Amino acid sequence: MKQVKNMKVPARKISNKKYVRCKRKREIKEQIEKRYKVLSIIIILVMIILGGKLFYIQVAKHSYYVEKVTKLTENIKEGSSTPRGRIYDRNGKLIVDNEAIKVITYKRTSGTKVSDEIKMAYALAQMIDIDISKLKETELKNFWILNNENEAQNKITKEEWQSLKERRIASSDIKNYKIERVTEEELSKYNELDKKAAYIYFLMNQGYAYNEKIIKKYVTDLEYALVASNLDKLSGFDTKVDWDRVYKYGGVFRSILGNVSTSESGIPYELKDYYLSKGYSLDDRVGTSYLEYQYEDILKGKKAKYKVSNTDNNVLIEEGSRGNDIMLTIDIELQKAIEEILEREVVKAKSDPNTRYYNKSFVIVSNPNTGEIYAMAGKQLVMENGEYKVYDFTPGIISSSVVAGSIVKGASHIVGYNTGALKIGEVRNDSCIKVAGTPKKCSFKYLGNLNDITALKQSSNTYQFHTAIKVGHGTYAYNKPLVLDESAFNTYRKTFEEFGLGVKTEIDLPNEKLGVKGTSTSPGLLLDFAIGQYDTYTPIQLNQYMNTIANGGKRLKPYLLKAIYEPTSDALTKVVSETEPKVLNTINTDDKYLERVKLGFKAVMEYGGTGSGYISHSYKPAGKTGTSQALIDTDGDGKVDTETLSNTFSAYAPYDNPVVNFTVISPNMFSSERGSNTRSYVNIRIAKEVSKKFFEIYQ
Repeated sequence: MKQVKNMKVPARKISNKKYVRCKRKREIKEQIEKRYKVLSIIIILVMIILGGKLFYIQVAKHSYYVEKVTKLTENIKEGSSTPRGRIYDRNGKLIVDNEAIKVITYKRTSGTKVSDEIKMAYALAQMIDIDISKLKETELKNFWILNNENEAQNKITKEEWQSLKERRIASSDIKNYKIERVTEEELSKYNELDKKAAYIYFLMNQGYAYNEKIIKKYVTDLEYALVASNLDKLSGFDTKVDWDRVYKYGGVFRSILGNVSTSESGIPYELKDYYLSKGYSLDDRVGTSYLEYQYEDILKGKKAKYKVSNTDNNVLIEEGSRGNDIMLTIDIELQKAIEEILEREVVKAKSDPNTRYYNKSFVIVSNPNTGEIYAMAGKQLVMENGEYKVYDFTPGIISSSVVAGSIVKGASHIVGYNTGALKIGEVRNDSCIKVAGTPKKCSFKYLGNLNDITALKQSSNTYQFHTAIKVGHGTYAYNKPLVLDESAFNTYRKTFEEFGLGVKTEIDLPNEKLGVKGTSTSPGLLLDFAIGQYDTYTPIQLNQYMNTIANGGKRLKPYLLKAIYEPTSDALTKVVSETEPKVLNTINTDDKYLERVKLGFKAVMEYGGTGSGYISHSYKPAGKTGTSQALIDTDGDGKVDTETLSNTFSAYAPYDNPVVNFTVISPNMFSSERGSNTRSYVNIRIAKEVSKKFFEIYQ
């Protein structure tokens, strides 16, 4: 088909196409303009909104957002430790106080280099005098290594470096090699100043890295001023006023008052979890034993609080204050006198015959109507360099136990009355009993016919044996087997526990122990239990037991905290709280039975009773003595080999209106060696002197 050349398109068709294209362009342009206008309006509206918001933030809410920004760049910081509360005796006499002392401290700041610390250690060494006797050779060698890095590196062989690279030895091994290889000749070049700097550097770096350390306590005024004026050259160092506990009566009652950790040690490791859980810092000073520990929450000071911002401004927002003061139930003058009596008498006792194994005695003076402890003391003899020295052993009152002996017969009587095994006024003959296959069991001597009162007065053993047999539903016949119900042990222990024997007294001291419960249930041991020759009890348990009888059957919690006071400049002016007597339980028995026991205890202290002579009859005492057998290890081989006798005593006075209880315990007071008839009377002497001193003060 041939192509047509120069073919012309009609004019009408061309004009229609142009029109369509132009129309389309106009429509697109109009759409763009409309969108532009809408976008412009949106942009204007957004700008208006943003401008309004900016105005709101910068003008209307300016102060609000400034405060928020400030809070984001600041934190709350506590100041250094503040003094603890004071401790007073029951009469308001100050026992424990705080003493202000000047100290130099160091707290590493971030970015501080080892070289910087060494320079500052040398600088400080020239400003203060410091005892370097505690500087160890290892510490001095470490200091040498830090100052002679290249020489120290050269002390390690290529083979050792290779071993480290191959992980056949640890980096700690390399460090030890360096220390070992520092020679005496190298150390000899260090003079007094070098050693002072070395010790200061050690003090700067002991403990936790960023904790505050005390470099020196008891700083002189001149040292204090010199360091204070050079703090700009001693980054991290500071001059402060710290405090120490001061004990106004020296060693009197010292062990029970307890201890406080030092500024250097902070929280003891073994108590770390306990104190950290309560919000303490690792470098806080805290109570670590006995009353200081028991009443930490009361005695601890309140730290000052500072607002610290990024401008390095510290603003005090809450002042620090001394901890609350506490008043104890202790009469410190009575306490002092009793400790002196104990010290004198335990030493004197060693000159008595047959006291080879005796080495300690305990005393507790308490109020049977409240549970307050007026005084408590224990003293122990220790042989050192061929002579005896007396040490405090007061904590033994709650932590050590003895076979109590006949002192518990009051509780045994109650078991008999409650079970029907003993009748009021029941008369029994004191003849020895004999169980088949066992030795005779007797009183200390034949006492004839006895009723329930005279049995206590003369401390009959056989009277209790017959009660125990009935409690155990047994039948006794001379030299015949004896079968007893094992549940009788629980019957006895349940009542004994009501008196506080074998359970915690709940005294407000940590680490109270229970004593030891026997595990065997043979019939003969039940008889021994009834006369206090089986389970062991602590001195504080025996004191609580006697108080329970004295006050008519209420087992009271013994306590040492009498009251809490706000810390004021004037002593003890604002009471926070006072301790109220707490009844732990009441004895489950008839009042008439307790009255029989009390009559028996009154008879014990009268002429002819086993307690006559312990306390002057003029004080109208009532109480009970006990002598118990115990086996001890005398040669340190872990096996008991010698029988000793311990003496226990507890009495209250006056018997018709008790105001005081005296408990005196002397374990292993004399030995029961074959043929020995001699004994020490140290327990009697102590009881007589202690009771005399009490009534001198309180009559």
